[in-house]
Amino acid sequence: MAYNFNIKNYIPGKIICVGMNYKSHIAEQDGRFPDKPVIFSKARTCIIKNGENIVYPTEVRELDYEVELAVIIGKEMKNTSESESYSYIYGYTIINDVTARDIQKKESQWYLAKSFDTFGPIGPIIIPKEKIADPQDLDIRSYVNGQLRQNSNTSEMIFGVKELLSYLSKFITLEKGDLIATGTPAGVGIFSGRKKLLKPGDEVTCEIEKIGKLINKVI
Repeated sequence: MAYNFNIKNYIPGKIICVGMNYKSHIAEQDGRFPDKPVIFSKARTCIIKNGENIVYPTEVRELDYEVELAVIIGKEMKNTSESESYSYIYGYTIINDVTARDIQKKESQWYLAKSFDTFGPIGPIIIPKEKIADPQDLDIRSYVNGQLRQNSNTSEMIFGVKELLSYLSKFITLEKGDLIATGTPAGVGIFSGRKKLLKPGDEVTCEIEKIGKLINKVI
């Protein structure tokens, strides 16, 4: 499949996500650090772009946000060493890993809770890898209605981009256009009290240094 890496036309081939990958996010949960990356996926049909609406499903009672650095693969990658990983990257964008927490708690896996239509906002643009010298030194934040919710730096990742890509390539052939979501820091709604969960009318802003702001309203 051919890919156009203009964000307006970009739809990932695979969306591979990493859970519990920030030290602060572990601390706000149970404090148990994973000994290897926690991997799950989202359906590609969940993707929307900057300015499009997140639809609050009638089946959901606990809707949450997660700002994440997204890595876009530029060429086929298999059994790749950490030292070679960066050469397979096309660029970077932002993904909001929108999650139905109540569904997540009920299911034995996370796929359904994270794959509702509109649960994968990405954007606002794709930054070529050459524009970001070090993906492990980027400020990352989220806001709801202008109120700061998450505030961290990608240096806080437990498993960095190089390590994640090499690890995944040992199990899965990563292809041109695949998107890897690298995890979220502390400050998600579910661990901040029910009043911090999303509701219709809220505006979510996800911001990463050198990439910009991804803004989506909940309807």
